[in-house]
Amino acid sequence: MSDRRQKNQLVLAFTEEGRREAPKASREGTESRTAKGETERPASHEQWMEEVCERRNCWQAYKRVKANKGSPGIDGMKVGDLSGYLKQHWPSIGEQLLRGTYQPQPVRQVEIPKPDGGVRKLGIPTVLDRLIQQAVMQVLQRRWAPTFSEHSHGFRPKRSAHQAVAKAQQYIAAGHRGVVDLDLEKFFDRVNHDKLTIL
Repeated sequence: MSDRRQKNQLVLAFTEEGRREAPKASREGTESRTAKGETERPASHEQWMEEVCERRNCWQAYKRVKANKGSPGIDGMKVGDLSGYLKQHWPSIGEQLLRGTYQPQPVRQVEIPKPDGGVRKLGIPTVLDRLIQQAVMQVLQRRWAPTFSEHSHGFRPKRSAHQAVAKAQQYIAAGHRGVVDLDLEKFFDRVNHDKLTIL
């Protein structure tokens, strides 16, 4: 890893003392213990993966992947081919997930032009891996979304950038003098992925 990249990661590793909560617009709506910094004991890996592999959860994940369509991954499988593939291979895939031995395929790298010039690098997982990612995300979201800060709007269900702007306008109207909009450029390209863990 380059010294510059390591320095960028260290700058992003905020200490507890350096973190500040956004101002509250009113006393209504309290945040969960976890959002306030208290910890919650997560369920065991086995229990989570049982929820991930549960039939109803996987069916919801399948419907979402099918609705999203999207390009094939590195294996060339199209979304329309997924149902037949799952009928034949799901018992062994589910077992691998439960045992913790499932290995996702590499992602297909593509570059998409940005309106202002340059390109955005995009990784396209295989359709099967998208299904598994969706199934995992649904379980994590049910467990953890209620613990997120009420001030968080990015990539949250039933939350939008428009709502974040409306909230910022409320803060200004309530007498606060400024609002900060923060976007970490190329964050996922620079974050230390070895330290990001799931389950």
